[in-house]
Amino acid sequence: MKNQNQRIPFLYKLIGAILLFAAAFLVSVTFGAAETTVGDVFHALTFSAEGDKINILQEIRFPREVAAIVVGAALAVSGAIMQGMTRNPLADPGLLGLTAGANASLAIALAFIPSISYIGIMIACFIGSAAGAIMVFGISSLRRGGFSPFRIVLAGAAVSAFLFAIAEGIGLFFKLSKDVSMWTAGGLIGTTWTQLQVIVPLIVIGILVALFFSRQLTILSLNEEVAVGLGQRTAFVKSILFIVIILLAGAAVALVGNMVFIGLMIPHMVRAVVGTDYRFIIPISSLFGASFMLLADTLGRTINAPYETPVAAIVAMMGLPFFLFIVHKGGKGFS
Repeated sequence: MKNQNQRIPFLYKLIGAILLFAAAFLVSVTFGAAETTVGDVFHALTFSAEGDKINILQEIRFPREVAAIVVGAALAVSGAIMQGMTRNPLADPGLLGLTAGANASLAIALAFIPSISYIGIMIACFIGSAAGAIMVFGISSLRRGGFSPFRIVLAGAAVSAFLFAIAEGIGLFFKLSKDVSMWTAGGLIGTTWTQLQVIVPLIVIGILVALFFSRQLTILSLNEEVAVGLGQRTAFVKSILFIVIILLAGAAVALVGNMVFIGLMIPHMVRAVVGTDYRFIIPISSLFGASFMLLADTLGRTINAPYETPVAAIVAMMGLPFFLFIVHKGGKGFS
């Protein structure tokens, strides 16, 4: 099966991923608590009709699904970069302290700057993501032997628990529990075009930079000594990729709150399809991540309509068994 996958040209795999994404988008914007048809979707996209259903699609469902697209792509790409950079198959922004750090800094910002703007919240999330990641990597490197996957995961679990406790404590002390919970629950409800105007360009820039450095990431993921021998400036490349991870994870948390396992699952699935070259992994991961998030959000809106099931809970229910499967396989998964 592996050899057969390798014989299929990448262009065909890319076309398949694009078709999957297009189908997921069509399903997500068509189905929901408000009954709409493919025709309504077409009219809403082309602005060729008016009415309540068209307004629901244009002002509520479309921005929500665009948010699902960019968040899924951002988390999948950031997870792929982390796994390649650390050579750790269990790396994920939600497991290694980035989302917990963003949540904690968001709670601090809401507590001490009540009138903070959305851009301010986004900056706070970026700072928190960086702080969480630095804490995890700092703790896991205290002992000899470098970054072992097991040690990084343990450090990530401990730091994440600590930072989530800080967020909850601040929420209780300053009576902001409801506001903090709304941000950290991991949902797409209430996403607006104004928020997307700020977030989407940052995520697009982050993914483009990741694509630009994908060749260097491929070499780095195989062996750091080989990368140095080939003249690669590993410290510079790692610094740029670390900034990209913070940018993508921080933007995702600023938009939808805590969302784990997407960055773990998607790169493993993609490597089974395209191999270990990050020039192929990153674009396909962005499409798979976007498609996965669209379908998860569709389930959240329809599984118990008109009530909404938190999309974070759906992702976690699918992600936890996958995480245990990867651990059981010794990190190899589908690769």
